[in-house]
Amino acid sequence: MTTASPRIPLAVKIVYTAFVAVLVPVYWRDYGPTNFLYFCDVSLLLTLVAVWKEDALLASIAAVGILLPQTLWMVDFLAEAVGLHLTGMTGYMFSEQFPLFTRFLSFFHFWLPLLLLWLVWRLGYDRRAWLWCAAGSCVLMLVCFFFMPPPPAPADNPNLPVNINYVHGFGDKEPQKMMPPLAYLALMMLALPLLLQAPAHWLLARWFPPAKLEVVA
Repeated sequence: MTTASPRIPLAVKIVYTAFVAVLVPVYWRDYGPTNFLYFCDVSLLLTLVAVWKEDALLASIAAVGILLPQTLWMVDFLAEAVGLHLTGMTGYMFSEQFPLFTRFLSFFHFWLPLLLLWLVWRLGYDRRAWLWCAAGSCVLMLVCFFFMPPPPAPADNPNLPVNINYVHGFGDKEPQKMMPPLAYLALMMLALPLLLQAPAHWLLARWFPPAKLEVVA
């Protein structure tokens, strides 16, 4: 019987775990537990399991889910850093309303997609990821729409996460008014898997090796 050697170095596992162990209580204190319903935070925690289990499916799901949105985050952050205003999605990173250390932790939005690409390269890309990611995203959007608060945030708790995953529109000041709320939600549940996750799936399937089942002999 032979045991396969680890594909993810122990140092990577330890450093990533330490980072998550610091981020979770800080985010919980500053934003509250509902902040972990954001797709990016779900991917952060999913990646933690993936690195320890060396699970190609979990790493692939996280990569499909955030690769394109977080690439936009990276571009927007670099633009804001040089004084250009593109989407405003990273404006909070330069706002003194949020503690500096919390914003430092939030920089994981920049490097997590790069880490996931490396993980998928090491573990292989599991072609089932898109279906799992699409299904999970739809369930998460339903939870955020029906059980999480719409915008705006209350005056006595301005850091409270509202409009989580943009299920009420693309702004945090008020809900969208272009169409009925349920119609907008349905559109989001179609658009996210088809316009963001499917292209990411195609790119990963094309450029990364397929995941292989471990065979123990």
